[in-house]
Amino acid sequence: MSLQINATELIIRINNKEDLNLIDVRGAMEYHTYNIGGHNIPLEDIVDGIDELGYNKTDEIIVICKVGLRSKTAQTILRQNGYLNVKNLTGGLIAIQKLK
Repeated sequence: MSLQINATELIIRINNKEDLNLIDVRGAMEYHTYNIGGHNIPLEDIVDGIDELGYNKTDEIIVICKVGLRSKTAQTILRQNGYLNVKNLTGGLIAIQKLK
């Protein structure tokens, strides 16, 4: 099972109207400036609120940020806390914007 998803694959899945669990780990201001949907849970809130996320440990969760670094950290935190199917968007939202 891959721990990553690229921008092209994610856009295809969004366009196919798949029910995705997206977590955008950027700050609120960044999220409101540009986003592709999903829940805005800043990285520091994931650390503090890991028990209140509301996802099953086996759900596919895709974590996203601007370039893929904060989301990689979030992925590591989630996996360390028992979430088994967490994917990081490689290249982040910058990669998404380059495709549009």
